[in-house]
Amino acid sequence: MLRWIMGGRGSQGTIEKSAALCIGEEQPKNCFTELQVLKGHFDIVRFLVQIDDFRFASAGDDGMVLVWNVETGERLVELRGHTQQITAMTTYTFIKGERPHTALITASSDRTLSLWDPDSGNRLQTVSDLHSSVKCLLVLDHLDVWLSGGNELCVWNRDFQLKCKTVHHRDAGITAMVDLPKNCVAASMDKEIMIFKLNLSEAEMSILAIHHLADHQDTIRSLININNELFASGSHIGELILWDTVNWTIQAYEHILWEEPAGDGQSEVRIGQQKQSEMSIQHMYSDGELITAAVGSGLYVYNAVMKSIVAYRKVAHDSDILHTELLDNGRVMSCSEDGSIRIWELQDLPLAAEPASTGFFGMFGTFGRSGKQAGAPTKKLLEVPGLRSLELIGDLIGHSGAVQMFVSFGVKGLVTCSADHLLIVWKDGKRESQLRSLALFQKLEQSGGL
Repeated sequence: MLRWIMGGRGSQGTIEKSAALCIGEEQPKNCFTELQVLKGHFDIVRFLVQIDDFRFASAGDDGMVLVWNVETGERLVELRGHTQQITAMTTYTFIKGERPHTALITASSDRTLSLWDPDSGNRLQTVSDLHSSVKCLLVLDHLDVWLSGGNELCVWNRDFQLKCKTVHHRDAGITAMVDLPKNCVAASMDKEIMIFKLNLSEAEMSILAIHHLADHQDTIRSLININNELFASGSHIGELILWDTVNWTIQAYEHILWEEPAGDGQSEVRIGQQKQSEMSIQHMYSDGELITAAVGSGLYVYNAVMKSIVAYRKVAHDSDILHTELLDNGRVMSCSEDGSIRIWELQDLPLAAEPASTGFFGMFGTFGRSGKQAGAPTKKLLEVPGLRSLELIGDLIGHSGAVQMFVSFGVKGLVTCSADHLLIVWKDGKRESQLRSLALFQKLEQSGGL
């Protein structure tokens, strides 16, 4: 495994790493043995968006949006126009000349929204009179509109014309949105989830708040779709709630607690003695059945269909995990503030790999609001049938700052972005070597040999 460290990782030098997570240079199950560093940003890179099979866009605190070729590492275009940091970015695909065309929508702290053509680099549309900065974007392809969320929720058409909006005078504003059936949208605001409905039957489109979900006890940090029947939300104190997409009722409530043995010989410590960040659900991802949740510096895998835990690792990184996903091969990937990207494999658990207390999984298998009652029964993780382990099979070291997120291009590679201002494309070294050899032989044939 090629390990390449840029500039040192001084802030992490004082952290004592777990011996169980140091797998060394030999990583036979890790194919990412080759990397390419992409330079162009001059501040933290926070967002990556895949445009098509070979292009992606990056954006961050420098206000620039750069479009890259994942295969060659070439910087294709620079999209300049925002004067402050990018706060949200997404793709928007529409029909242009009888062919689908993918554009980019960006939002910035300068209170503007922009529509970009990644082919030419031109800014096609812009809105600059917003009352607040936009924190999240959501495209509703079936309605051919898109939404921006901040202190107000706005609905726009493809020409950047405002169709309708609803105002919420709250400090936190809307931080995340998901698409629901029957022209509804769920939006998280602090501890609450609001259900909005788009009314298309009127002469003019309107959007109304029709339901209010106030079951979380702390700030909602993550909101995702699972499948057609379920969506999920995760909070700052480790609450994971599964919701029905049609009637918005609670289908499962889980409270994830990482509890460590106390120094005075006590078997566990109480929730009030721990830092909240150790339990905060920073990010979630679902493939329609399984959910991976970044809980502090730990990982948690949950089966949303069976309403049961699959696997967990309470210490997966040295610092908080910022992004996690399930890969196509069933493996789990995570990246952290400690600058590392790790690959995990779900394996059967013949023996208990980690001790667990009843406090770790406070409410297991409970449904509805009753699951949060003080007298609800608890269940030890070691008693959960079918529990599996998360085994570290790959450790990618290359960034010198917090890795914000990643995007997988399958066999073409993996792209990561970081607070060190850099992008890294991680590639399968064996595949790249074969491609170079093939290209060399083709060139020799074309030139008539040596």
